Amino acid sequence: MRKRMPWIMPVVALGAVLALVAVSCNGGGSGGDVDSIAKERGLSQEDIEAAVQTYTPSGEHDPYIMFASGGHGGQIHVIGVPSMRLLRTIGVFTPEPWQGYGFGGETSEAVLDEGNVAGKEVRWADTHHPALSETEGDYDGQAIFINDKANGRVAVVDLRDFDTKQIVKNPLVINDHGGTKVTPNTDWVVEGGQYATPTPYTNYAPISDYQSKYRGMVTFWKYDKEARRIDTAQSFAMELPPYWQDLCDAGKLESEGWVFCGSFNTEMATGGIEDGNPPFEAGASENDMDYLHVINLNKAAEVAQSQAQDINGMKVLPLQAAIDNQLLYFVPEPKSPHGADVAPKGDYIVVSGKLDPHVTIYSFKKIQDAIEKGEFEKDPFGVPIINFDDAKEAQVELGLGPLHTEFDDKGYAYTSLFLDSAVARWSLGGDYNDDGWKLESKVPVQYNIGHLSTPEGDTVSPDGGYVVALNKWSIDRFFPTGPLLPQNFQLINVADNGDMKVVYDMPIGFGEPHYVQIIKADKLEPFEVYPEVGWDPGTMAVNPNAAKAGEEKVVRNGNNVEIWSTAIRSHFTPEHVEVQQGDNVTWHLTNLETSQDATHGFALPGYNISLSLEPGEAETINFVADKPGVYTWYCTEFCSALHLEMMGYFFVQPSG
Repeated sequence: MRKRMPWIMPVVALGAVLALVAVSCNGGGSGGDVDSIAKERGLSQEDIEAAVQTYTPSGEHDPYIMFASGGHGGQIHVIGVPSMRLLRTIGVFTPEPWQGYGFGGETSEAVLDEGNVAGKEVRWADTHHPALSETEGDYDGQAIFINDKANGRVAVVDLRDFDTKQIVKNPLVINDHGGTKVTPNTDWVVEGGQYATPTPYTNYAPISDYQSKYRGMVTFWKYDKEARRIDTAQSFAMELPPYWQDLCDAGKLESEGWVFCGSFNTEMATGGIEDGNPPFEAGASENDMDYLHVINLNKAAEVAQSQAQDINGMKVLPLQAAIDNQLLYFVPEPKSPHGADVAPKGDYIVVSGKLDPHVTIYSFKKIQDAIEKGEFEKDPFGVPIINFDDAKEAQVELGLGPLHTEFDDKGYAYTSLFLDSAVARWSLGGDYNDDGWKLESKVPVQYNIGHLSTPEGDTVSPDGGYVVALNKWSIDRFFPTGPLLPQNFQLINVADNGDMKVVYDMPIGFGEPHYVQIIKADKLEPFEVYPEVGWDPGTMAVNPNAAKAGEEKVVRNGNNVEIWSTAIRSHFTPEHVEVQQGDNVTWHLTNLETSQDATHGFALPGYNISLSLEPGEAETINFVADKPGVYTWYCTEFCSALHLEMMGYFFVQPSG
């Protein structure tokens, strides 16, 4: 895959900017040269340089594509880098009307229904951590996974058409902040837990039984790369002590086959401020250290075949089995950590404690040496604890509130500093740099940064050049649209000499996007049109029941009415459909177009139906015609000069 040449984008952009200036000098704008335009707008030389570094001419594609979680919106946003242009929002856990996702189409309704919780329809989510599929530790552009913290769910999005294909509800837990991360060949999708509950969460136990009845959890979803689906039958979970597990990362290269998960509330605080007890914020942050969970996933997968118990339809390795089979170890980590990040060679694990100014770097080799030595203390549940100094490689003081770390291609790491509202750049030691393990520079961001990301920054071959800061609030940055502030993505350009400059602010008004991953654009090979007319996005194959040109019809069988309908510029066939009130209607629609600019929509107001029919796509809707009257359906995409004429009448005769 091609590497980014740092000088190319500025030179291309500068040429485009100069071209625009030339146009303006010839009457195509406000007039004037660069200096006069800058003076008129109050722009500094630094502002102009930032514009040059991010400007992407119309028709030019970004070299990187960023996938951002949609936060409380429950979606995924697709954004170009460095232009920071929003390209698409993918409906995942929540309906998305433009794409017809969750508005009557049989395929999307079935996917959303997979995510129902305990028999209740759930159509909202809190998406947190997207994870791109990998092959040999590199992003392969095939799929992306994302978790729903609120409801303990994981979704699979196929990047051939950027559609959600599967939602799995974890039957054991109600929350899962620690998902998703994938192993280097996407054999497993790791879903870390969050708050301890009884197992499963639908069991009741009083909080007074916290230590005996409540447990933590990490789940390993088996992924079938050929089918591009999670195989729930081959998946399993591991029971953990009732600490609050958090973000996980999968080992790679040297550490492949192992998983590392942060945790907090090793105090096992149970709250109850209303009863005079310490609040969670105090009780869960008393200890100087929490525990990094070190898990032998390869061995756990073998043990689960014979020793897992069935709980709520899920295979679960009991905590004692994990201890007895030497699958689980703890390493003390600075208090209130938020994740564990594995370095590109898999040799180091970086952990940040939000209440400690350092990043702590653990050596995988030292951890393995300590395990081999076998001299452990035990936690209250019998889990072996590796001595902190035996596992630690280094600590680097960065600033206040360190959170997440990603890496570049030159042996440097980038860590977000929540309280300092800054990004720290620091050097890795060992095989990465002779003179490492030190802070190199910082750049302020606006503000209260959470996650950050570098291009392909958590793979075995990260790129350099950019950092994206995901800031929680944007006070004073944009026009205020009420008390609720947008989040702020800031693009940071990292020069070859290591200097960092914020070059773009991008407001995100979609909830709280929590984390992003950035992939080389040339690794993605999406369909431009579906491979064949009659294509079912659910099965990724031609639907044998799809409506075909010249075979459109309406068939009645008792009170069941089945319709085969086609769409092509600029009409539907048929244009009149008549049914009786109370009929069960099954309506098959096919977009017969095979050109890229020929998406059609199908909206049937009054029946809450809206579809997006991309070129070649077939879809089916099922509903009861329970309301009499005359309803119009129409194409919702402005597909041609005769777009307004692309409609039809749906007649529902009153019963009796």
